[in-house]
Amino acid sequence: MAGPSITDEDKRSFSRRLKVGVVLLVAASGALVALQAGGDLPLVAAGALGGALVGGVLAWYIWWIGTDALSGGRTE
Repeated sequence: MAGPSITDEDKRSFSRRLKVGVVLLVAASGALVALQAGGDLPLVAAGALGGALVGGVLAWYIWWIGTDALSGGRTE
């Protein structure tokens, strides 16, 4: 029988790419909102930075609930 076709390294790589993608998407969203509001370059940069921070928290939360769901909510 064939074993699993996805290795642990593939899973880690996908997870890392997904987290970076979420952070970049939210950071771009913050920058675009600041730009649409008529902000100059420092304000757009602040929107991107704020979005990156929020995206980091969001990526951590998604990872946390995903691992909790996989463990069945057990704290062992």
